[in-house]
Amino acid sequence: MTPHPKRKHSKGRRDRRRSQDALVARNIVSCSNCGSMRLPHTVCSNCGFYDGREIIQVKKEKKASE
Repeated sequence: MTPHPKRKHSKGRRDRRRSQDALVARNIVSCSNCGSMRLPHTVCSNCGFYDGREIIQVKKEKKASE
């Protein structure tokens, strides 16, 4: 048999434990080249630029009707 708690934990103690479970919004910034939103210190997935320089070449998708 597993042990059981001898006393009930208070609401404050329970809530202090759960304080770490809150979700935090990610910090996103706008790309200086194309203006799309991206994570800081990462290459923009839309245009491939970082710190004013083109790091990767992004292929443009063709439309299905063309």
